[in-house]
Amino acid sequence: MSIDVWMSAFSNLLTPSVFLYLIAGVLIGTLIGALPGLSATMGIALVTPITFWLDKADGFAMLMGLWNAAIFAGGITAILINTPGTPASLTQSWDGYPLYKQGKGGLALGINVIYSFLGGMVSIILLILLASPIASITIKFGPAEYCMVALFGMSMMIAVSGGDVLKGLVLGALGILLSTVGIDPVTGLQRFCFGRTDLTAGIDFIPVMIGLFGLAEVLFQIYEYNAQQEEKDREARQVNLKLGKVLPPAKEMSRWTPRCLISAVVATIVGAIPAAGGDIASIICWGNSKRMSKEGDEYGKGSMEGLAVSSSANNGVIGGAMCTMLTLGIPGDATTAVLLGSLMMYGMTPGYKMFTENAEFTAQIMILMILANIAFLIIGLATAKVCARFLNMRQPTVWVAVSVLCIVGSFCINKRFTDVVIMFAMGILGMFLKIYKFPIGPLVLGLLLGATIEKNVRLAMVISGGKWSYFVTRPISCVLLILVIATFLFPIIKSLVKKKKAQA
Repeated sequence: MSIDVWMSAFSNLLTPSVFLYLIAGVLIGTLIGALPGLSATMGIALVTPITFWLDKADGFAMLMGLWNAAIFAGGITAILINTPGTPASLTQSWDGYPLYKQGKGGLALGINVIYSFLGGMVSIILLILLASPIASITIKFGPAEYCMVALFGMSMMIAVSGGDVLKGLVLGALGILLSTVGIDPVTGLQRFCFGRTDLTAGIDFIPVMIGLFGLAEVLFQIYEYNAQQEEKDREARQVNLKLGKVLPPAKEMSRWTPRCLISAVVATIVGAIPAAGGDIASIICWGNSKRMSKEGDEYGKGSMEGLAVSSSANNGVIGGAMCTMLTLGIPGDATTAVLLGSLMMYGMTPGYKMFTENAEFTAQIMILMILANIAFLIIGLATAKVCARFLNMRQPTVWVAVSVLCIVGSFCINKRFTDVVIMFAMGILGMFLKIYKFPIGPLVLGLLLGATIEKNVRLAMVISGGKWSYFVTRPISCVLLILVIATFLFPIIKSLVKKKKAQA
């Protein structure tokens, strides 16, 4: 797109209504993202009908503000109550919540805002510069490539198993088994539904996540509750709240930023792959950063670097997801699937024509994404101290609030009581996993990626006539397979080298 198109697009956005709806979208998105179970997809779906009555620039200003802010705000509850507000915030809870327990909740919230902004901006810049090349790569993906991407995500179980790979593999297998509940993706037959029609759609990821990371934490805290210790912790946190420290030291930020820039680029590429989302991108970026960082042993225990990497990855997905939606007409994730319908509502056909026939409006969408990131950076930093004050609430009060949010959040996704039952079951299971020190991440990861692996393996076998060589004869699939193997071998080689050095 030419400079004239960009200038015209920007000048047409300089109206009070656009900024009003943009700020409204950011505020709504922050609220939705911060509530467990209320996803950005749900928010977009609820707000889209409102935009029917607005000018397309005003309508998309609200939608872009909501989407970008909701992804960042998912980290708020991940940090404060160990319950990711959105799936993309999954890994933020692994380091953000331990930081909160150390009395650094305000600092964790500041890192979340700043590096979510960084990841979003990098992603949008890459969208502007490299939309067509990224789209040309993802359009070549077939079942073999999608399968290898999912396997690469599954290989991250090693990084999230807390040092016990066997436990991680067992829970990962359990997650894959849960993903088989529902309709067979190839034959269309019911599996493990036990005659219940509400299980034919499968087990939803959100109730499982809320149960394992929300209710399980409540039950675990009740199990280990010590009133005297809580009073001491509250006094310690009160001291930290008085300090009001939100912005991390500039020296530390300069050390994290290069790693976070790489994570944002990787997340953009992952986001450009249809059906891959912020949860997968965050896991991949966090897992690889844990392996490569000198502070890798601190990841999952309250690492500020780990939280910064996760924050840059979750918003980094947005640009990639928009790329496939705008250039190919293929939704990169569930949220862009809803946005696809919004574009059609305005009489536009997503695809490469968006960059020719509707070039100015396409430029407006990208500019609105930049403005949305700037808006949530300002609002997020301004309200971080207010959020941090909630850290000093008494534990029983937090338990009640979190439990209510877990129930409401798990029910309102599909309006099914079965989801609430699943959430409670996962909460009880998660409590026992915490007590016996089993990693929870692999179970969620297995549920998330199991269906993708199964579907694409079976499709690849049908296409190739049952030949397993199909996975290595396709260049992209072969490269991904090598990465998967390398991911499993790297920790083993690293351990052997460490033992050899210790013996020497």
